[in-house]
Amino acid sequence: MSNVILSVMGTAQDGGLPHPNCFCENCSRALNDPTFRRTASALAIVLPEEKKWHLIDATPDLKEQMSKLQMKFQLEGKIMSSIFFTHAHMGHIPGLLFLGKEGMNTNNVPVFAGEKLKNMLENNAPWQLLTKLDNILLKDIRNDEEVKIDDRVSVTPVIVPHRNEFSETFAFWINGPNKKVLYIPDIDRWEEWETDILDECKNADICLLDGTFHSPKDLEHIGRDFKEVPHPLMTTTMEKLQDLTDQTKIYFTHLNHSNRVIVPDSNERKELLERGFYIAEEGMEFSI
Repeated sequence: MSNVILSVMGTAQDGGLPHPNCFCENCSRALNDPTFRRTASALAIVLPEEKKWHLIDATPDLKEQMSKLQMKFQLEGKIMSSIFFTHAHMGHIPGLLFLGKEGMNTNNVPVFAGEKLKNMLENNAPWQLLTKLDNILLKDIRNDEEVKIDDRVSVTPVIVPHRNEFSETFAFWINGPNKKVLYIPDIDRWEEWETDILDECKNADICLLDGTFHSPKDLEHIGRDFKEVPHPLMTTTMEKLQDLTDQTKIYFTHLNHSNRVIVPDSNERKELLERGFYIAEEGMEFSI
């Protein structure tokens, strides 16, 4: 039986690392050290033997992310077989424009989106041109309704609370032939979700969870209050899930540029690893 690979294409919060107009310690290091940089959070489901791949979120960094993935899996020239969107924020949908006439000029790539996002893409410039010119084919996804992308692989969207100015926000269950993965790059607060995150993670083999902020101090040095950009603190998530680390691999992704866990030798990173949690890294692969 052929492999199914979940590939981590990006791990940063929407603005990436370095972040625009920021010269904090992390961003300054990333500006001078390419190995320290991080692109916006995205995943790919790769079917290597079939020479196919499916994308979750089309980030502003798609051009770079896509080329790396294609070269790694000998997929040069192979357009993604479909795209799934979590939501409409700037780190998650701008890469869709690369499919247009000025870019790849694709032909009816299936794009799975919730009703609100689908309406936005159909009725607003510049997105509507993608459907008018048949670059993409919009398809509905609904809460808890499984989408089969292969005989062995499915993606199931789950509504989560987030700032839904333009779209609903989904987490995704990615079910392979051997493992179940829960992907939640964005959520406001675990307490605002009608589902218990502990119960959900118990059902997963691997979790990739919102790690935007480690603590409220992450944004203090640039004069912003993390409450303005609601995400669960990593410290809170670890407290909730500490008893699961022996049975479920829990990775943090969607890391804000100011987050100290980005620094490999930081106390924050050391503590996280000692507690049995992990940081997602670009290029990381999971056989599912």
